[in-house]
Amino acid sequence: MPHRFAAAALAALIAFGAGAGVAQPRKPASAETRPAYPAREDARAFVAEMAAEHGFAAADVERWLRDAKFQPRVVELMNRPVLEPPKWYEYAPPFLSAERVEAGLAFWSANAAALERAQRTTGVPAEVIVAIIGVETYYGRITGSHRVIDVLATLAFDYPRRAAFFRGELKEFLLLAREQRISPLAPRGSFAGAMGLPQFMPGSYRRFAVDFDGSGSVDLWRSAEDAIGSVANFLVRHDWKPGQPVLAKAYVDAAQRDAVLRRLDGGLSERRALGAWNLDGVTTQPLPVDVQPDPIGVLLLEESATASSTWLAFHNFYVITRYNRSRLYAASVWQLAQALRAKR
Repeated sequence: MPHRFAAAALAALIAFGAGAGVAQPRKPASAETRPAYPAREDARAFVAEMAAEHGFAAADVERWLRDAKFQPRVVELMNRPVLEPPKWYEYAPPFLSAERVEAGLAFWSANAAALERAQRTTGVPAEVIVAIIGVETYYGRITGSHRVIDVLATLAFDYPRRAAFFRGELKEFLLLAREQRISPLAPRGSFAGAMGLPQFMPGSYRRFAVDFDGSGSVDLWRSAEDAIGSVANFLVRHDWKPGQPVLAKAYVDAAQRDAVLRRLDGGLSERRALGAWNLDGVTTQPLPVDVQPDPIGVLLLEESATASSTWLAFHNFYVITRYNRSRLYAASVWQLAQALRAKR
């Protein structure tokens, strides 16, 4: 899940559903005047829940929450409205730059053995794994500077719109810290609490991260091998189909183009059988594999203010959107993957 500002921050805001017209939560007290979290009823209930349901010492949870600092900037970032969703030509360039491709090739070379093993054991192409890490954190260059417990406490107790979700992630984070034998006060991540090279939220870390380097622990901050194996495992657990396509250029009959485009909601259509699209004038070059059993979508990418391209979006494209729901994010991952493969 992206965490950076500028173009990447737009992806994070899309993923969390920020938008114009959303009711804003009440303005919280300043960091200087507000009481420590353990003094609040909602935080005390959380402490009791962690003790009763998960066997934590209440004093430990209280101590961690007492140390957690309210982050008004995090609430501000989460509330930032997207007045208009970005277009492809606005969103994609940072992720597809020559510099990011070259950095990806260097990451691939440095981790070739782990990437080959991940591809061989899971069926997820190495270039897709590298591209996800490249889009997420620029191959580990930008993993986030916010202390995770500060972010998650802020969003769990001072962000009413998504409080239930982030309270669950705070719970997952404390469980993760206990399992990995790390202090909950140490990890740093994004302004939404995503962590490490692949930017896993705590719940995803616990469910999908794997010890790919055999060290006995899962370290998504310092182990590129663990990050590689974990990205591959995430995609496999979300039903990645080895050997199946992701995107293919679509050709739309001019007489039927307007009708096809009306089926797109935010640049991506509902999924239908390939034969149904063919009857509506949507075709593509012959495919190397049979995709008939799976429904397919039509994707629109705005190439400029006046021109766009259309693509068939296959099952594996939607698997990538399980990492981040944005069509632009998934398309960026795929196009970066293709650039890496071509250069490699």
